[in-house]
Amino acid sequence: MRIAYLTTEYPALSHSFIRREIAAMEALGHEVVRFSIRSAGTLRSADDQAEAERTRFILAQGGIALLGATMGILLRRPHHWLGALSCTLQMWRAAGRGLVPHLAWLAEACWLLPILGREQVEHLHAHFGTNPAAVARLVRRLGGPPYSFTVHGPDEFDRPVALDLNGKVAEAQAAVAISDFGRAQLMRWSALSDWPRLHVIRCAVGDEFRTGSPVPLPTAPVLVAVARLAEQKGLPLLIEAAAAVATTHPDLQLRIVGDGPLRPVLERQVRALGLVENVFLVGPLDGTGVRDAMLASRAFVLPSFAEGLPVVLMEALALRRPVIASAIAGTPELVDARCGWLVPAGSVDALATAMRDALDAPAARLDAMGEVGHARVLAMHDARANAGRLADLFGRC
Repeated sequence: MRIAYLTTEYPALSHSFIRREIAAMEALGHEVVRFSIRSAGTLRSADDQAEAERTRFILAQGGIALLGATMGILLRRPHHWLGALSCTLQMWRAAGRGLVPHLAWLAEACWLLPILGREQVEHLHAHFGTNPAAVARLVRRLGGPPYSFTVHGPDEFDRPVALDLNGKVAEAQAAVAISDFGRAQLMRWSALSDWPRLHVIRCAVGDEFRTGSPVPLPTAPVLVAVARLAEQKGLPLLIEAAAAVATTHPDLQLRIVGDGPLRPVLERQVRALGLVENVFLVGPLDGTGVRDAMLASRAFVLPSFAEGLPVVLMEALALRRPVIASAIAGTPELVDARCGWLVPAGSVDALATAMRDALDAPAARLDAMGEVGHARVLAMHDARANAGRLADLFGRC
């Protein structure tokens, strides 16, 4: 098949799973053309830089080109254009605000449509049920190829009505969730008649995490978190839990990898709690840096309030590191007591207890948990196997 992928910002550091999915799709013999609504900005890895060279960025075309494309479709396909405009207004009314962005999505779809035709694309797949799925839906209304989209959460499930998730599912050939929880949420917001077109196909982990010999656990009391420094990830509570753990484990080292708007707040919190020798805000790292940070820890911790199914949990388990995670969304489908600790979201006491347990556990217990997690990721999150399922789904579309 000849397939087009459409995303919001690609290639981005946090979207390496999309790159792996595309690579696996191409390894199966399919041709994939890449589109992104906007550029992701600075790229840290050579793989992402190579992907950027193969990706066409819609907004980079400029307003004049998008307006010209819109007028061209209006003149050549007035009936289709009016149908797409009606759909645009439907999504705008569902959102209750922001007419200009919705009209921009229509212009983006008008620019994309003739290119898909020239590229002989048979199927359009969007990642995320937000604006990429909206553009794909409008492309279909304009007479373009059938579309599907992958929903990751939590954004889609936080605003299902405003995003007109029901309408996007109804017009798609298929909607994909990355967990059973995600599919259940799609069911919740979709018509019963659309349920047979809802599928679960999980994200994959890179070979740099899946392969290689086991690395011995460090003897130092090190824990690591990898997350965007934003409220959703619960990091202020993690630092608060670290303060409690440090009273019994004064040599605790908690390394937080990532960047985001909360960095100044977290830095002040670390100083206020007297944790400058215990908590370290490492900043963003590339894939190799994340891997090394995980291997240098006894366990990985992620106290999020909302997620889909975090790829970083898969990466840590693939490296045979137990994980401490909030019992939310799709996480319990991957993590249980055999490979980590599930804690109630928002509970500092439960988080601190799990962190102490991870620091005090004998190496043999942590090694056994790591092996369970490693095997589970290999079975559930293999790029080639999951891409094969996705390709079969596209073929049926």
